[in-house]
Amino acid sequence: MPATSPAHPRRRRRTNRLLVTAAGVLTVGALAAAALPGSASAGEQGGKGQGHGHGHQHGRYQDVQLLSFNDLHGNLEPPTGSSGRVTELQPDGTTKTIDAGGAEYLATHLRQARKGNAYSITAAGGDMVGASPLISGLFHDEPTIEALNKLDLDVTSVGNHEFDEGAKELARLQNGGCHPTDGCYTDKTFQGADFPYLSANVLNEKTEKPLLKPYWVWKKKDVKVGFIGVTLEGTPNIVSAEGVKGLVFKDEVETINKYAKELRRKGVKSIVALIHEGGFPASPNYNYDCDAPGAGDGISGPIADIAKNVSPEVDALVTGHTHNAYVCTIPDPAGNPRMVTSAASFGRLYTDTTLTYDRRTGDIARTAVKSANHVVSRDVPKAPGMTRLIDKWNTLAAPIGNRAIGYISGDIVKDGTESPLGDLIADAQLAYARTLDPETDLALMNPGGVRASLTYAASGAEGDGVVTFAEAFTVQPFANTVNLQTFTGEQLIQALKEQVSGSNEAAPKMLQVSDGLTYTLDLTKSGADRVVTDSIRLNGEAIDPSASYRVATNSFLAGGGDGFTTLGQGADDLVGDDDLKALEQYLTANSSAGSPLAPPAADRITIVK
Repeated sequence: MPATSPAHPRRRRRTNRLLVTAAGVLTVGALAAAALPGSASAGEQGGKGQGHGHGHQHGRYQDVQLLSFNDLHGNLEPPTGSSGRVTELQPDGTTKTIDAGGAEYLATHLRQARKGNAYSITAAGGDMVGASPLISGLFHDEPTIEALNKLDLDVTSVGNHEFDEGAKELARLQNGGCHPTDGCYTDKTFQGADFPYLSANVLNEKTEKPLLKPYWVWKKKDVKVGFIGVTLEGTPNIVSAEGVKGLVFKDEVETINKYAKELRRKGVKSIVALIHEGGFPASPNYNYDCDAPGAGDGISGPIADIAKNVSPEVDALVTGHTHNAYVCTIPDPAGNPRMVTSAASFGRLYTDTTLTYDRRTGDIARTAVKSANHVVSRDVPKAPGMTRLIDKWNTLAAPIGNRAIGYISGDIVKDGTESPLGDLIADAQLAYARTLDPETDLALMNPGGVRASLTYAASGAEGDGVVTFAEAFTVQPFANTVNLQTFTGEQLIQALKEQVSGSNEAAPKMLQVSDGLTYTLDLTKSGADRVVTDSIRLNGEAIDPSASYRVATNSFLAGGGDGFTTLGQGADDLVGDDDLKALEQYLTANSSAGSPLAPPAADRITIVK
């Protein structure tokens, strides 16, 4: 906690809640059904029903409800565009798109899900804050922490975005106190999180001790469930250097296995790992059968390897980071099925998992674990307390957020290998960079820095086609600067090849490019060869390996972020203003109510499949 932040007594975490119920309809996903252990009698096991209504047991077995979600990113209001929708697979094989998300609805859905479940835990898989819309990001994510308290979140792991503003700021979100620079936003001191953040694999470089608690144990009567929280080991590669200064990030599997042993030594045998790392499902539909044709066959990526190596002592894995939805069983090292879940992102889904606790052994009866993702649909009543919280912070943000900064003629989306919005941002940074140095040749933008699409439909009272500052803030919330560096042509070619090689080979990160830069991406090839060297052109001319080029990037890329080490090796650095200001200036200069900006064609990268 910063020295300027006043201490306050910690509130005791509630385990017996007064559950608020609200009428509404739940959208139910597919249920991964499993049988009870043969020793359990019918009277000892309550049916889960359609993913809800866990039974009350007084015998050997006790159902424990685990509600989970991940990657909220401060989306208190319903997210817009594709960020606010999920795709549902229908029984006839067709798909249906459903509007989803919003903390007012998430609160109602969670309260409905808890109804009738005496043993219920709510956990999260990290990235609750960071890269947040204006309503949260403008206030250093205090509104989101307050919202999570109202959601009765019990525990969460840290994610990479919890480190966007550094370890001291994360400690303030945990412990409370006013912001050391901006002070208090209301007449009340910020109280911090009611729930523990877990950071088992994030160590203080000097003390070699975990930055925050490595694990936490939920207890009710004779039932105990331990939670270990980790973020991806590669966090330093995707967070600014200042955000992770003085920290060491350890291997996820080794850390989880270490603390699983410690928990068992302390008599806690039921263990859940909260892992801010994820996978890539075979289908974009949130309710598809991830285990068809076999266990774990429907998912690939880092979490698949992690799940196969995490100790069998861990009973379930709640994951995140990739913003995908899946409920999979992946065999543990002993060959036994183990549930691995992720609830997409932005509060659009939550996962309802039944952990059947065996009182005789103190462990989870794995053969009885069930899980399903459920849509946070917007056809239920809004939670009044959450509405009041959102209204409070919106009132404070309105004078800044409602200001019109530009006009568009249609949706400018962030989706695709090359996206229209990525092109727009790269063009904006190039235009801004040329006000600093007229000799600037091109701009490159990292795809992870483009957080939301610009939608034509009005998000408030501004009118269709109007881009507000709040909407632009949601697109680029990181407060990066626009940086200028000089590279040789050889270095520029190498940087483009790093999109699909090195640490980015398995999951390519395609830079968004400014007008005038073109090349071919050949997906029939592998590794760095997928960027065809002879195709790279600037304003129609081949890149000269020995020539010098002035390149604009944001400060994250200029520091070598996202695996683009070459972009951290430029010369003649010049640091400009905030990248959001560059976007604002571009929209204002190039659009008006009578002449709105059209979505870019996204035709600068030619893709061969």
